[in-house]
Amino acid sequence: MKKLTPIGIAVSLLLSGCATTNDQHALDAAYNSINAEQLGQHIKIIASDEFEGRAPSTKGEELTLAYLEKHFKALGFVGGNKGSFYQEVPLVSIEASPDMSLTIDGKAYQYKKDMVMGTSRMSELEAIENSELVFVGYGINAPEYNWNDYEGLDVKGKTVVMLVNDPGFATQDESLFTGNAMTYYGRWTYKYEEASRQGAAGAIIVHETAPASYPWSVVENSWSGPQFGFQKENKNMDRVAVEGWITLDVANELFTKAGLDFAKEKAKATKGGYAVDMGDLTASVTVKSEIKKSVSRNFIATLPGAETPDEHIIYSAHWDHLGKDPNKKGDNIYNGAHDNATGTAGMIEIAEAFAMLPNKPARSVTFLAVTAEEQGLLGAKYYAANPVIDANKSVANINMDSLNLLGRVKDMSVVGAGKSEMDEYLARAAAKQSRTLSGDPRPAAGGYYRSDHFAFAQMGIPAMYSGGGTEAIDDETARYRKRMGLILRGCYHQPCDQYRKGWDLSGAVEDLQLFYQVGLDIADSTTWPKWYSQSEFQRKK
Repeated sequence: MKKLTPIGIAVSLLLSGCATTNDQHALDAAYNSINAEQLGQHIKIIASDEFEGRAPSTKGEELTLAYLEKHFKALGFVGGNKGSFYQEVPLVSIEASPDMSLTIDGKAYQYKKDMVMGTSRMSELEAIENSELVFVGYGINAPEYNWNDYEGLDVKGKTVVMLVNDPGFATQDESLFTGNAMTYYGRWTYKYEEASRQGAAGAIIVHETAPASYPWSVVENSWSGPQFGFQKENKNMDRVAVEGWITLDVANELFTKAGLDFAKEKAKATKGGYAVDMGDLTASVTVKSEIKKSVSRNFIATLPGAETPDEHIIYSAHWDHLGKDPNKKGDNIYNGAHDNATGTAGMIEIAEAFAMLPNKPARSVTFLAVTAEEQGLLGAKYYAANPVIDANKSVANINMDSLNLLGRVKDMSVVGAGKSEMDEYLARAAAKQSRTLSGDPRPAAGGYYRSDHFAFAQMGIPAMYSGGGTEAIDDETARYRKRMGLILRGCYHQPCDQYRKGWDLSGAVEDLQLFYQVGLDIADSTTWPKWYSQSEFQRKK
């Protein structure tokens, strides 16, 4: 793993305007208060069966938010939304009936086994009938990359078939998009949005494990059951009628029926904007959905600053997970222990460290636990559209999603490395643990566009997303990492993502200490972290 040399780690920059009034003993006590025993207990409770997988607008939400409010109140935090600990997020649940089949060329493809289809429209009945199939490569229209898969096409009434990720991953060409690192154009959310803008009737993504960064089982579990969106006046009627996924086996079969070779067409799609009709193939599917409106909540708690309380350091994590599946036999609760009971528990640990300081930081420290991250970052998106704290008073964001459960490491992985001066603050904090910074270990997964910090970045607020590393502290930890890494990957978005007593939380504790230190350094400073000039994000004027 290539080490990062932070661009001019200037200690003078980091220390300028420092307003710290706590002595070293108090600072060390707060730092060391973050510990594995407390962290593990919080994770165990939040990920328990009693919390039912923490789906939005369920009993699990009520229990989770009550747990957070209890602990933050006890630590002396106040409600961050004009005294309230909550920001209401109006949602709509759209649950497609599993009683559906996708019919193409006379063959009926089965729900979950071959495909997963649904709709984003607030409608009980949506369908495509004999809709012509068109392969549109990666389904991308990106002028800044001189790329348009829809150029010269009229897809109105048709169903577009698209590849997952973007061309840089397939070619590993660093000059194409951003090479192996996924851009937002590679995200499934973008592909459905663009297909809708183009006027398509349906949109289908071909699933492949490597470019998607997750297996088909994640599609089965994540895109079935209740799917949440925002309540909109237009009822999302500007979205395609039907959107979904097909397996790679189905894609190969369909392309063969169309007289095409999937592998060859995929290769052509990496050369530039590309599209081709899929012969006489048409698709038909009827999606019957149950529509439920509800109100979920973001949780927000603030420790007011001693000198400039209107300026905030914002820690974020998502409290939600996938809930439970009543149609699943056996264990049907998606406990979400790693994703993201760990991040939610970590917020409490860091908050306690701040609360221990005899003299509070100059700036306010705010913790935002958002809802519906698993449904497309909805809680964070809603906050960004309706910010409780003005963006120009939000100094920085530190996001925590799925903490390091693989033990202590010598480095610290930075997702989206090189985007902002937040790297420099993190490098200084990591040096205290004799750790170095390393880049994103899975750039193809597009992690910087897949968690709640992305909404802050789009607001122009420098946002940090990091954790863990790749170099084990010793041989014993390396062996543990190998075993546990397989379990964590296999349990992603599965019922087996449960709290395990044998977890080594030492690495998570060290990461949390770094997140705490970065927040404290910025909170006790008058400086404002900046985006680097080459970043696609910049603070809005």
